[in-house]
Amino acid sequence: MPNELIGVLALAAVFLLSGVRGLNMGMLALVATFLFGVVALGRTPDEVLAGFPTSMFLVLVAVTFLFGIARVNGTVDWLVRVAVRAVGARVGAVPWVLFGMAALLCATGAASPAAVAIVAPIGVAFAVRHRVNPLYAGLMAVNGAAAGSFAPSGILGGIVHSALEKNHLPVSGGQLFAGTFAFNLAVAAVSWLVFGRGRLEPQVLEEDTDPTEADPASSPGAEQVVTLAAMAALVLGTTVLSLDTGFLALTLAVSLALLFPRTSRLATKEIAWPVVLLVCGIVTYVALLQELGIVDSLGKMIAAIGTPLLAALVICYVGGVVSAFASTTGILGALMPLSAPFLKSGAIGTTGMVMALAAAATVVDASPFSTNGALVVANAPERLRPGVYQGLLWWGAGVCALAPTAAWAAFVVA
Repeated sequence: MPNELIGVLALAAVFLLSGVRGLNMGMLALVATFLFGVVALGRTPDEVLAGFPTSMFLVLVAVTFLFGIARVNGTVDWLVRVAVRAVGARVGAVPWVLFGMAALLCATGAASPAAVAIVAPIGVAFAVRHRVNPLYAGLMAVNGAAAGSFAPSGILGGIVHSALEKNHLPVSGGQLFAGTFAFNLAVAAVSWLVFGRGRLEPQVLEEDTDPTEADPASSPGAEQVVTLAAMAALVLGTTVLSLDTGFLALTLAVSLALLFPRTSRLATKEIAWPVVLLVCGIVTYVALLQELGIVDSLGKMIAAIGTPLLAALVICYVGGVVSAFASTTGILGALMPLSAPFLKSGAIGTTGMVMALAAAATVVDASPFSTNGALVVANAPERLRPGVYQGLLWWGAGVCALAPTAAWAAFVVA
């Protein structure tokens, strides 16, 4: 059996076993790196580990540590509660506040599921109390998380930029963020049209206390003010000054740790080690495939489709459909290098193609089979949960069918 086929089958097995057995995809990918690279091909461990993404590792650890500090010291809770409380009686504005807060959290270093886990419970409880469809509130949180994830200071933004820089493919960080944000904003508007204009029947209301009515502090404490300044500095430093995201986030996090050591000790537990392992493991295995020329072969197969626009559409559908059932970070970590040979051909603009793939792979995170969708279902009141699940099922099927084409048309064809 040729090495190209073995390498691709091993990658497929990693995705399959992760989905069936629930094991960390990165751990499985590192095992595949060992079995394929060391045992089957006779490479040394140092040789197969040469593709370990050190810069990506630094970004993931640093930004999740900084966000962990903000979560532990109450800065995140304060932001969310004040933002929701600020809209007062304007019930229709609250879902858009949820969108903005989830986007802000992901843009400043939160993993998408972490942001949804924070915002969705508050949003769903508020929605039910005010007779708004909880499915709509949950979708706004998920769409907001996707909208903020591709900021240069965001986790997915860091993954994409690291993968492209390694392959010497320039992409505009500002355009990537703006494009994916606008796409998810449009999807949020569609969710409002579909789910946001009706009101629930009075008998389904819950009597539980609405968490958004908790009286937040009128102003943040000293530690929270400093943390807010650090989060703002991360966004400005990476977007305006073009400073390295990983080193800047680590510098800010360590500075906060020196000022507030008790908080930092608790925040080290908030570092997203499963995400770090997942992404770094996948990228290490794909780097082995690149070194063996397998990625180039696959890229040529995609290019051999003949029509560059059709090839781009195929890539978007692969990213969108697979991401609905598997980890978005893992999918992007694999597909960005796999798309590199096609992008290097110059047949399609790099920034447009990357925006289309990023949008297609993240908008499907509302599927009930993804972490974000499952969080929305889990936070719905028990009597409404079947309806929320069914709604997300249909919504997920719809975006899987339509979103890749929409992203392709918006960013590649246009």
